[in-house]
Amino acid sequence: MALTISNNGAVQTASYYLDKNQRALQTSIKKLASGKKIVDASADPGTLSVAMKVKASINRLSGAQNNVQNGMGFLEVQDGLLNTAGKIVMRMSELKGFASQDPMKGETDIASYNNEFRDLQLQLHQISQLDFNGMSLFANHVSDGQGGATSEKVVFNGKDQSASKDHTIDIYTSTKGSSGAKVSLHKSALLSSLSFKMGNGVVEIGQSWYSNDLIDNTTGNTAAKVGNGVSNTEYDITLASTSVGMTMTLDQISAGVFEKAIENVVFLRAQAGGGLSRLSFAAESMAMQETNMRSALGRIEDVDIAEEAANLAKYSILMQASASMVAQANSTSEVALMLLR
Repeated sequence: MALTISNNGAVQTASYYLDKNQRALQTSIKKLASGKKIVDASADPGTLSVAMKVKASINRLSGAQNNVQNGMGFLEVQDGLLNTAGKIVMRMSELKGFASQDPMKGETDIASYNNEFRDLQLQLHQISQLDFNGMSLFANHVSDGQGGATSEKVVFNGKDQSASKDHTIDIYTSTKGSSGAKVSLHKSALLSSLSFKMGNGVVEIGQSWYSNDLIDNTTGNTAAKVGNGVSNTEYDITLASTSVGMTMTLDQISAGVFEKAIENVVFLRAQAGGGLSRLSFAAESMAMQETNMRSALGRIEDVDIAEEAANLAKYSILMQASASMVAQANSTSEVALMLLR
């Protein structure tokens, strides 16, 4: 092999490997520093695309989980108020017994019971108007389909309750938003469930006077019935703050009214409990789904520390060896200079 000084092929080769090993060492350092396999989009565009899509799904799932937690909070507050409403109705029933079944009670005693009864009526009405973070807790008017309410009153219809008429809330429980799975929650029709009517001495409660099925009001029977018809006078058990309602006393309402009212409130609590149960299952499912998706994302983009640590050591040694060989190749020019002296 000829000895030259114009071109040194050994130096060029050694420099090439030095640059290559240096870039590999820097990449290894970046991977270990970031903990990711892909530190540059050019390394593996396909895998990077999959990782970004999975990340986006996890973010959307986290948002859905927050929605479910908010829905559970809504139902818990609603159930607490329904529990209070049930206790109030039971107290009303108790007052009815005190005012009508004890011959030792005088007019003043009965008047005190009626005063408490009217106070409880107003408290029930106030409960039915409460909201949760600006959203009504109970459905008093039919939804207009755009988040608002119409002038039409919601009808309590027990097991046949119409989801389209009580401001049903949809909680989406997947990464697909409105096109995916959802849990529909009923806003309890509290005010309607306590509705009754009076006509010809008959008091009827529930379903009430918003329906078109007529019931015979001419029998004079003072027992409570499941209201299904149109009556002469329309009330709800809260009587709101109407002038007529404020003058109604316990002796004008039969005990059966309170029994039916309690039954309706219990049904509403069961309805809320069912919604809470469905949301709990949805929350558990999403938590497991998020765990599995994060595991999948880890397998896609997380670097193998042991493997990359070995690469770091390897490329570090190779770079030092390459640098040494560049220095060694440069020494061949000194041999040519010795011959020229």
